Amino acid sequence: MALSATARDIYTQISGGKTKLGDLRKLAKEIKRDHELAMELWSTGDFHVHLLAVLIMDKKLLTQDIIEQLVADIKEYEYDQRNQLADWLMANQLTKNKKLIGLMESWEKHPYALLRRMYWYNQGRLRWAGKTPPDNTIDLLPRLESNLSTEEPEVQWAMNFTAAQIGISEPAFRARCIALGERIGLYKDKPVARGCTPDYLPEWIRIEVAKLEKS
Repeated sequence: MALSATARDIYTQISGGKTKLGDLRKLAKEIKRDHELAMELWSTGDFHVHLLAVLIMDKKLLTQDIIEQLVADIKEYEYDQRNQLADWLMANQLTKNKKLIGLMESWEKHPYALLRRMYWYNQGRLRWAGKTPPDNTIDLLPRLESNLSTEEPEVQWAMNFTAAQIGISEPAFRARCIALGERIGLYKDKPVARGCTPDYLPEWIRIEVAKLEKS
């Protein structure tokens, strides 16, 4: 796609990984919503330009077909970058619109791993930071217990996040989430930076529950 003068100027400013994420957010606030410009920028294939494009898309114009095409492009990146882009798309666009939330809720078995990741990450976010949990936990847990160990790594992360949030926020299911972590052993041996919470479910849940009990 031939870029407009505006798109070329933005691309020149931020391509190549020189721009900080905070600067991208500041630039997005200046641009506001501009879906046509977002699609121009998306066509460049540059990671930081893609991040900006996600911020200025018009969520009302995102359809299942368009989202699948965006994700087809995103999955060409390396692990960390593709997950960051997918998570930005979810957090900044898909969770802001009831129609798109409805789409996400249909992606548990989608062929694209990144869309399955969005399904599970959204389920975890619905329970995160003291939110009142949805009433579907009793249905989610058997699927977590059956599929967590065999999913793609990026989906495992989101499923593990959801299991942690269930264990933290819903005492009735806490023992099952801890037992799941012990049985699977996912992230048990993963190094943890000082001051960070481990991803290993039993420890993650124990630490966060202790924080809640002290507050």
